[in-house]
Amino acid sequence: MTRSDLVSELAARFAQLTHPDAESAVKTLLDAMSVALIKGHRIELRGFGTFTINRRAPRMGRNPRSGQSVAIPEKLVPHFKPGKALREAVDPSIISPKP
Repeated sequence: MTRSDLVSELAARFAQLTHPDAESAVKTLLDAMSVALIKGHRIELRGFGTFTINRRAPRMGRNPRSGQSVAIPEKLVPHFKPGKALREAVDPSIISPKP
């Protein structure tokens, strides 16, 4: 699903939302999530999943063409962990038995 598919789905589901309003709602939501991640906050959407920032430590890599060692600097990368409800919806065979 692309961003435009999401906007179209919102506009179709909610008759009171015009297409530009749905587009504005999606943009506002994604912008707010981006700002929260930039600030280092954790985003938790119950039943869907969590978005966090992971730190990748600096390391030494190799240039595949020349074989020369290259220093790779530290990176901060976004990470998504699906929630239990989403995992079970995608793959019902992973439903864990209750003790």
